[in-house]
Amino acid sequence: MRYLSLLSLAFASMLGARNLPAQTVPAPAEQTLSPGDSVRIVVWRKPEFSGDFVIAPDGSVTHPLFRDVKIAGVPLATAEANLRRYLSQYDQNPQFVMEPLLHLSVSGEVPRPLVFATQPGTTVAEAIARAGGTTQFGNRTHIRVIRNESSGTQRVFYANLQDPADRLSQSPVRSGDQIVVDRRKSFVKDIFLPALGLIGSVASVGLLIDRINR
Repeated sequence: MRYLSLLSLAFASMLGARNLPAQTVPAPAEQTLSPGDSVRIVVWRKPEFSGDFVIAPDGSVTHPLFRDVKIAGVPLATAEANLRRYLSQYDQNPQFVMEPLLHLSVSGEVPRPLVFATQPGTTVAEAIARAGGTTQFGNRTHIRVIRNESSGTQRVFYANLQDPADRLSQSPVRSGDQIVVDRRKSFVKDIFLPALGLIGSVASVGLLIDRINR
């Protein structure tokens, strides 16, 4: 009877390991650009100011004419205002379009793992769709979103593509996000067989203790 209790506890502990702690869904944040992101600038009648540019480590645009314009680390509306203020030196009412592009990666159980640039407002679910969705082995209920916070710390959140009401999967991506689709666990391979091994170990210890007591 004592051995049965030990076996039950061992198996219950293996099953309990599958339960995930509750997570706090990140609050919506105002989109900002970061060094390494890109920006597409098109200025009417001024091709020398137009093009696709990478944002430099100091937050400016990697273009000789734009090196004094800071567009990273500030709200997108502020970045656009900074660019407008700069272009006003050359035109009283500059006509331009600034299209920010955030860099992120999607990896794991997806057909086309990739690092790409996307427009602000793209959701986590849309980013995964861009990588071809999930494979047949992908765990759609447990998508990891690895995110660098403004404080410099890295946090991990979990999205559920199976739940239409899941807030994280429908929330916009942020600059530098790493989205990882993990492999779906197999009950037999990942739970049952390891549990059998643990049960066998517990039983062996029990038999050893019983022999010593004799």
